[in-house]
This record gives sequence, C-alpha cells and structure tokens, in this order.
Amino acid sequence: MTRPPALAFVANETETAQEAEARLKALYPSVPVEGADIIVALGGDGFMLQTLHQTEGRDVRVYGMNRGTVGFLMNAYDEDGLMERLAVAEEAVITPLAMRAGTLDGKVHHALAINEVSLLRAGPQAAKLKITVGGKLRLEELICDGALVSTPAGSTAYNYSAHGPILPIDSDVLALTPMAAFRPRRWRGALLHKSTAVRFDVLEPEKRPVMADADGRSVRNVAFVEIQSHPTMRHRILFDPGHGLEERLTQEQFV
Repeated sequence: MTRPPALAFVANETETAQEAEARLKALYPSVPVEGADIIVALGGDGFMLQTLHQTEGRDVRVYGMNRGTVGFLMNAYDEDGLMERLAVAEEAVITPLAMRAGTLDGKVHHALAINEVSLLRAGPQAAKLKITVGGKLRLEELICDGALVSTPAGSTAYNYSAHGPILPIDSDVLALTPMAAFRPRRWRGALLHKSTAVRFDVLEPEKRPVMADADGRSVRNVAFVEIQSHPTMRHRILFDPGHGLEERLTQEQFV
C-alpha cells in the first residue's frame, strides 16, 4: 500500500495566510519542510517564488494556494479535499536562469531566477548596454531604461509588461526584451534557445549606473551581467487539472 505524501505547510506573513496555515495544519498531518514530499505554500506569487528559491536543489514538489493577490502560480484556496487534489495534480517543471553579475568594485555575484533577470537604469540617464548572444556580439549599443531575459514561466510577468512575448511553458525558448528602448528605436527584442548564453556589458557605467535583479535579489553598479539557463536545477510545481501553467499562459493571450 502506497503511503500518502508527507505534507509541509508554509505561509506568507499576512494574517490571511497565517490563519489558513493554522486551519490546514489542524485538518491534515504535516511534517517539517525538510521531510516533506509536497510543500503547500500559502500566499501570492511572490511567496511562491520565495518558497521555490528556499528549496533549490531539493527534489520536492510545491503546491500553492492563493492567499495573496495575483496568484498566477497558485491554485484556488480550499480547505476541503486537499489530498484528493494533490493526487490528481498536474506537474510543471521549471528550469531557472543563472545570473553572474560583475560590479565596478571587481566583485562577482551569483543568483538564480525563476521568472527573469533584469537590468535597470539606476540613475536619471538612460542605460547603454552592449549585448552578446552565444559568444557573438549582436548589438553594439542599446540605449534604454533596461532589458531582461525571461523564462517561459516568467513571460507573463515583467516581460509581458515590457511588451515581450508570452512563451509556451514547455518551449525551450527565452525572451530577451528591452524596456523603453530609445535606440535602436524599433528594436523589440529576440527569442533565444534556452541553452544560449546572454551577456550584457554596461557602457559608461559610472555616468549611467545600472542595477541587475534576479527575482527580487538586486545587485547595484554592475559592469556586466551573464545569464544562462541552469543546466541541472529544476523546480516542480503542482496545479489543479485544467488550470496548469500551459492553460494559464494560453488564456492570458486571449484576455
């Protein structure tokens, strides 16, 4: 007889999420996060990303229930029938981006991003970026407010707000999207195979400072940023049948 999966409940700091965690722990047996087969995350998309980052390197599934606002990565909150929902849940596997950012003081910073890595101007003047793709110089100078590289999972987030494309969740594609590009004025970005390495070099970094951000983890005064899909890391997210990431990404394009 197959044992039921061991559950761990984690919650955002909001009162709504904390109350939900207490009720669910009273209804269902739970274990510490370290011993869980499935982690039930209670909050919004930001908390889901936080939970996924905190479980990097672990082969554990995460099932989110929305106790936040947007909830694109979350399922509807319902206290009843949780074990039955988990038994039929659909799994989406997400590969994060690895960011390597060098700063003007010579330090190198590393971070992983499930949604996107973005470069943003950090002063009053537009950023100037040089873009190298797959080891080949592709754009000598992009004058812009910033640029980002997005995974399919993150393509409906910041990338979509910057008029980037929505990507199918199972596509081996990354979106390179500029933000408020001034020159080349009509450049809208590029679609790249997920194995492609992207490098941004910041031109005039002291006059035009730039910061880099990987899912909310920021590095200021960057001189260069290298981005590539992590070759071995993966995140396993569970969704109710018919409400998985593929369906949500498709639905988003017809709103």
